[in-house]
Amino acid sequence: MGTTHGGSFWKSWRQDKITRSKEDARNILENYIKQIRNSDNPEATFRKLAQQYSDCSSAKRGGDLGMFGRRQMQKPFEDASFALDIGEMSDIVETDSGLHIIWRLA
Repeated sequence: MGTTHGGSFWKSWRQDKITRSKEDARNILENYIKQIRNSDNPEATFRKLAQQYSDCSSAKRGGDLGMFGRRQMQKPFEDASFALDIGEMSDIVETDSGLHIIWRLA
């Protein structure tokens, strides 16, 4: 399976210290979901937002995590990823790493 994801984390490669609350992170991601869904090109908008704002190092690749199989990601992330159809976006997914939006590529 291949996915991209945008996330808002409590730990970040962009910053040494995150002071954003979980509620703030959730509100930010809900706004991104609205932007993506209202876009003429949702996948491109997703990638652009992931590249600009994701706290994950995958932001450099538009959120692209590459291919992964079962038991390679945290369980909530894995479950949400494998439940998506190709080209489908998740709602907000919470893991120990933070909050995520997932776009399934393959």
